[in-house]
Amino acid sequence: METRLLLRNGEQLLLAVVIPVIVLVGGVAAIDRIGLDLPHRPVDALTPGVLALAVMSTAFTSLAIATGFERRYGVIKRLGSSPLPRHGLLLGKVGALVLVELAQLVVLGGVALALGWDPHPSYAGTMAAVVLGTAAFASLGLFVAGVLRAEATLALANLVYLLLTAGGAVVVPAAEYGALGEVAVWLPSGALGEAMRAALLEARVDATALVVLAVWAVAGTVLTARTFRWE
Repeated sequence: METRLLLRNGEQLLLAVVIPVIVLVGGVAAIDRIGLDLPHRPVDALTPGVLALAVMSTAFTSLAIATGFERRYGVIKRLGSSPLPRHGLLLGKVGALVLVELAQLVVLGGVALALGWDPHPSYAGTMAAVVLGTAAFASLGLFVAGVLRAEATLALANLVYLLLTAGGAVVVPAAEYGALGEVAVWLPSGALGEAMRAALLEARVDATALVVLAVWAVAGTVLTARTFRWE
C-alpha cells in the first residue's frame, strides 16, 4: 500500500525518476558540447552521482513530504491507534523506499547503458552506499516531517533537495567545488556521491564516506525518535 501511494503521486515520480533522467541526459550532452576535461567519460562520471541523487530524492524529499501530509490529514494518528504496530508502519515505509529505489536503479541504469555507460562496480561498495545513504536520508526526512507542519515540510524538503543537488557534491565530485568541496564531503549528499563514485568508477569501498553516512543515519534516527509527533 505504501508503494502504491508513493507511485500515485506525480510529484514523487518527478523527483524519483524524471529529474534524475533529465540531469543524466542533459549533463552528458552539456559536457560533450562544452568539452570539459574530465578524468572519465561524461556518462561514466555522471551516472554514479545521478544514482546517488535518485536515492536522496526518494529517501529524503519524497518521504518527508508524504509523511508530513499524512500527519496533517490524521492518517498516521489513525494507523498508530490501529492494530497495525508502529514498527509495522515504519517497515512498510522502508519497504516502499526499497522497491522504488530498485525501480530507479533499473530505469537510470538502463538509460545510462543506452548512453554508453561502462561500469566496473564494487558490488559491496555500491550496496553499502545505497543502504547507508537510504538510512541517513530517510531518518532526516522523517525528522523534518515529524516536527514541522506539512506546508513547511514541503518547502524545506524541496529547498534542501535543490541546495544539495547544486552544491552538495552529490552529482559532481567534491573536488570540482574547490574549497566548498572540503565541507561538502561531510554532508550526507557529498558522502553518498563520493561513495557511489568510488564503487562504480574505481571498484573500491570508500570507508570514510560510509562512516560519514552511518553517523548521519544514527544522528537522524536519534533526533527522529526523540521529536517525531504522530499528530
